[in-house]
Amino acid sequence: MPQERLYRTEAIILRRADLGEADRLLTIFTPARGKLRVVAKGARKPASRKSGHVELFTRSTLLIAKARNLDIVSQAETVEAYRALREDLLRSTYAHYIVELLDRFTGDEEEGAELYDLLADTLSRLCEAENPALLARFYELRLLTLAGYQPRLFDCARCGKPLREIESESPPYGFDCGQGGVLCDECAPHSRDALPLSLAALKVLRHGARVEWPAFAALKLRPLVAREVEQVMQRYITYILERNLKSVEFLRTLRLEAVTGE
Repeated sequence: MPQERLYRTEAIILRRADLGEADRLLTIFTPARGKLRVVAKGARKPASRKSGHVELFTRSTLLIAKARNLDIVSQAETVEAYRALREDLLRSTYAHYIVELLDRFTGDEEEGAELYDLLADTLSRLCEAENPALLARFYELRLLTLAGYQPRLFDCARCGKPLREIESESPPYGFDCGQGGVLCDECAPHSRDALPLSLAALKVLRHGARVEWPAFAALKLRPLVAREVEQVMQRYITYILERNLKSVEFLRTLRLEAVTGE
């Protein structure tokens, strides 16, 4: 096979589907080529050398042959298996959420070295994270920033004034998805679409935008604040994508089952 028809890349498997009798259709994310759809021929055969290296969420080095329609995986070697993400249901569900979010925010063949590093780091952290939900919030903030949708957290998204830190029994701020961020205590009451936002939740969001993961991971959030931050982030993401994510619904189902014991 002529050398110019081959290229080697590291990749993380985002999605996979059966194709034909023995092949797999893979959606992968790479540092230089972004999101690609490729075929791993024979990957479903028991004796296939590729099968273990193209599992969901796996980070692998792939040798890929260019083809007229879909490129073909010629060789595969695992770099990081992230086994915990397939062995634990909760971690697996969060991994599905993480890759689904990246998939929705990226187009095909868009260079994304920073996004790739973020994805690889997040999957690695998820294998051991004590609080996967907190990791998901950190990932959301970083992904939104890299995708060009960083929410305004330090000045009012409507009037532009710096946000004052106000202690109040009722949430003094609002988060307006259409405005792209937080509204001050003066603008929030005039927005019909703003989601109420407390000072505690605002501080969490700001902290996530300022610090790296080790500092954010040290946070111990009250359940009410954690739910508030999650609600704001998911409302904003849904607004941008104009759709709900399947993995979010499954996460809610898992939580409900954990509470009811069913």
